[in-house]
Amino acid sequence: MEIEAVSSRLGISKRELAETAGLSVNTLQRKERAQAPAVAARIGEMAEIIHRVSDWAGSERQALAWYRAEPLPAFGGRTAESVVKNGKAAALRDYLDHLALGGFA
Repeated sequence: MEIEAVSSRLGISKRELAETAGLSVNTLQRKERAQAPAVAARIGEMAEIIHRVSDWAGSERQALAWYRAEPLPAFGGRTAESVVKNGKAAALRDYLDHLALGGFA
C-alpha cells in the first residue's frame, strides 16, 4: 500500500490519513514505521472500504466523508472510521456485502 498514493487519491495529508486510520501521526512520517505490516494493513482496510462505497457515494472523497461521519445503525451508530479503528473491518466488509446484495441497513 503506497501511502502517498492513498493520501493523494483522497485529497488529504499524510497526517490526516494517519488520524483517519487511527494511527499515530508520527507513524507515517518515518519510512520504516510506515512500511510496517500492521500499518499497511490498517491503511489498506480503510482504503478498501472507502473504495467499495465510492460508486454509490459519488467519488472517493465523498466516500471518505461517509466513512468519517455517517452513523451506521448496524454498529450502534458508530461510523465506519470508528469500526475500523476498533479492529472490526471484516464485520464492516460483511455489512457492506449485505447492503450490496439488497439487504437493509
